[in-house]
Amino acid sequence: MAGLRLGRSGAKRGPLGFVAKVSLAVVLGLSFVVIWSTFSPSTSSADVSTKRSSFGDISDPEVELPGKKKETKKSSNAHAIEGGNGNRNGSAAGIVEGGKGGGVEEREEEKSGEKEEGEVEEKEEAVAPKNETLAPEIKEEVGGEEKAEAEGLEEVKDGEDEDTEDGIDVNSEEDAADGENRKKGKNNSKNKKKLGPLFDPGAHYHWKQCGGKSGHNYIPCVDYEGIGGQRHHERSCPRSPFMCLVSLPKDYKPPLPWPEREFKIWYSNVGHPRLSAYIKTQNWLNHLGEYLLFPRDESEFKGGAHNYVDSVEEMVPDIEWGKNIRVVLDIGCVSASFGAILLEKGVITLSLGLMNDQTDLAQVALERGIPAIVSNLGLRRLPFPSGVFDAIHCGECNIQWHSNGGRLLLELNRILRPGGYFIISSKHGDVDSEEGMSNLMSAICWNVLAHKTDDVSEVGIRVYQRPASNDIYELRRRREPRFCKEDENQDASWYTPIRTCLHKVPAAIEERGSDWPEEWPKRLETFPDWLGDLQERLTSDHDHWKAIIDKSYLNGMGIDWSNIRNVMDMKAIYGGFAAALASQKVWVMNVVPVHAPNTLPIIFERGLLGIYHDWCEPFGTYPRSYDLLHADHLFSRLKNRCKQPVVIVVEMDRILRPGGWLIIRDKLEILNPLEAILRSMHWEIRMTYGENKEGIICAQKTTWRP
Repeated sequence: MAGLRLGRSGAKRGPLGFVAKVSLAVVLGLSFVVIWSTFSPSTSSADVSTKRSSFGDISDPEVELPGKKKETKKSSNAHAIEGGNGNRNGSAAGIVEGGKGGGVEEREEEKSGEKEEGEVEEKEEAVAPKNETLAPEIKEEVGGEEKAEAEGLEEVKDGEDEDTEDGIDVNSEEDAADGENRKKGKNNSKNKKKLGPLFDPGAHYHWKQCGGKSGHNYIPCVDYEGIGGQRHHERSCPRSPFMCLVSLPKDYKPPLPWPEREFKIWYSNVGHPRLSAYIKTQNWLNHLGEYLLFPRDESEFKGGAHNYVDSVEEMVPDIEWGKNIRVVLDIGCVSASFGAILLEKGVITLSLGLMNDQTDLAQVALERGIPAIVSNLGLRRLPFPSGVFDAIHCGECNIQWHSNGGRLLLELNRILRPGGYFIISSKHGDVDSEEGMSNLMSAICWNVLAHKTDDVSEVGIRVYQRPASNDIYELRRRREPRFCKEDENQDASWYTPIRTCLHKVPAAIEERGSDWPEEWPKRLETFPDWLGDLQERLTSDHDHWKAIIDKSYLNGMGIDWSNIRNVMDMKAIYGGFAAALASQKVWVMNVVPVHAPNTLPIIFERGLLGIYHDWCEPFGTYPRSYDLLHADHLFSRLKNRCKQPVVIVVEMDRILRPGGWLIIRDKLEILNPLEAILRSMHWEIRMTYGENKEGIICAQKTTWRP
């Protein structure tokens, strides 16, 4: 009984212990608040220069896709669309669940691993020092935008930076489960954790040059690591993050201004032994002193590219270069003279440099200022939407299109616009190949519009046309190749295998591809009926970017646009940035990230170029490909996606030429550490501005290498 009484008396003292615990918790909580307020870094606009009176256009536009309704928050900023500022109060779950990259926990685990070349060296202390300034050097003040464009900003909640719209349909079908998780994540957005900073504010960066025999021509997902002169059969990126800086060629020089660079480039910028050997066997390029020259009347086509292009139009007058035909894919980059001549006719041609090309002719094309990428036409789909190219060309083509069940030609059927043209030329065709090609064309119902051997170029030219309706398919005697499933996503093309099936033509008037676009240049600002209510939004987006380009980018940042030719918009939406630059002598590669809404078909519909890409991986191009990079809220859309977001900055350094320009518009909490990273690479910060947690950085790459 005594033991029982002792137990009861002990129970009565319990409330006194509870009070003590509560008091201790309160004291600890107050201590934490005091410490946090003392040491936490500030992200206020005081950290940046305020040389401008206003810059309200720094937010990105809201994205909406045809046939997809989205609830919008009612507020006094109802005209946010006209101002070009998006509704950014959505859930972060769309990226948190759908991203392939690891989260904060995974990044912490990586820090404990072995460091790679140029990897970040972390501080022991968790608290980062506050940036003292973000704008020590401002060359010119950006011209002010109209007040209407400054309105419509909505304050963004912490951790809610990602794209929340549906339409994430450009990834492979293997990511379908991720899509379901993403939708579920939106419903539970209130329970999501606040995401950590994109860049570690307490990091030091010590860079090294990349090793390997590829040297200054290294393409991470194309070249074998450490083994120069060889290429992967398919895109294959390094397992470890690409965290080193690519070296520069000896005696590197900035490209000549356009249009001089089209016919004359510095040989030291692109020269290597295989290219030197190739030059000796060609008459359409000459190595003269320091220059590589491209005679205007010479090309890989005998008689010149002018004669070749004119011959094609004579064979099929409906082609009408520069009016009916605007966007062309040229498979197999040789002299790029085909695209250069078409450029004079108002046609934008993307040269597809194949990965097995050892002479790097796509690099030569880019140095000349002609659009080109490096990819492979093999087992996977090309990174383009379905039905977007007005014409596809393969000059002096030796590709076996009829092999493997016609897989490669079926991929062209996917990306070629209904009613679009396939132009193929060859010098010496064998009987078996011609017979196999003829049977395959008949099976997929491509019509032979013309076939002749040009007397001047001495090549056989064939022009085929993809059906513009499904009626002709009913006449097929055999149902091979079979039709693709109706619910298959034709736009899925990121690491997606080529399907050996035939895609039908869109039939309903509200479907994309049922009608041919307006003639160029009307199609740039004339939007088709299938866009529906989105037409007004595109018009507002176009006006928004035109005002920014005219009043800020062209005049207020100190950029010499006579030296700008190759431009990339790293997070394009509707192509408004590229459309606003249409009057300039530049071309723009519009990149739609694979985790973003699928707006790339709209960009092609406007007569502009574009491609899908995942910025957690290197881009398919040579070092020093671009003269200017533009990133509008790219980084704030990547929280919790890329394991090491700093690799995107490393990739920017790789693909931008020395002397090239970078314009980044994003949140101040991202721009502050981002500026430190750029300075660690010895980039020159030309202009910064911040207001209401948003800001802009304009920087220029130098020739510094570690």
